[in-house]
Amino acid sequence: MTLRGVFLALAAGVPAWAAPSDPTSLLGVTAGKNGTLSVPMQIVILLTLMTLLPAAVMSVTPFLRITVVLHFLRQALGTQSTPSNQVLLGLALFLTIIIMQPVAAEMYHQGWEPMEAGQLSVEQAMDRAAAPLHDFLLRFARERDIRLFIEVARAPAPHSPADLDLKILIPAYILSELKAGFQIGAVLYLPFLVIDLVVASVTLSVGMVQLPPVMISAPFKILLFVLVDGWNLVVGSLLRSFYR
Repeated sequence: MTLRGVFLALAAGVPAWAAPSDPTSLLGVTAGKNGTLSVPMQIVILLTLMTLLPAAVMSVTPFLRITVVLHFLRQALGTQSTPSNQVLLGLALFLTIIIMQPVAAEMYHQGWEPMEAGQLSVEQAMDRAAAPLHDFLLRFARERDIRLFIEVARAPAPHSPADLDLKILIPAYILSELKAGFQIGAVLYLPFLVIDLVVASVTLSVGMVQLPPVMISAPFKILLFVLVDGWNLVVGSLLRSFYR
């Protein structure tokens, strides 16, 4: 829907007693020529939409799974705030760029370039650009989650996966990524949990009750993680999980 359509829809929903005397003004918002919104109002709407961009990037990209896994890994190591949140988010962001680069390039070639050349309208370009993202989300969204949101939205059953709407596919993808991230996090926890149990049983058996077992197990967990080259294994496994 264009800005003009939004403006007209809002104007239609205003009661008669609340309608301003100036036909080009609505609730203090001045419209430009031909009923379009004024430039300041368009800037406000654009800035509002830009605030939603980080949430979209985190939700419809591998950024979601990567951040969940890295958070579980830090908790399993017991290092509290090391690496810091900025380091983990930066690593997750660059890994996301690596994974999404082919998808973004395809969206650019199918949508933006034809629109810039005047071959497609804005709506047609958006539909063309959404196709690569649709295929990417469909690869990792579970059928069970897709069925759930189809039932909740009371949408008709699609004839093929290509007929799925993004409003169904995006939340299904988010749920699927959360499940995958928690599964990987649980697997990462297991070896470090074994170390915690062994250290706790040893400290209790020798009577070291007042010494927290975490203080003794933390160096062993870090040493094990370094010896097996844990960062390479974790990051490599995360990247390979998106190239299946």
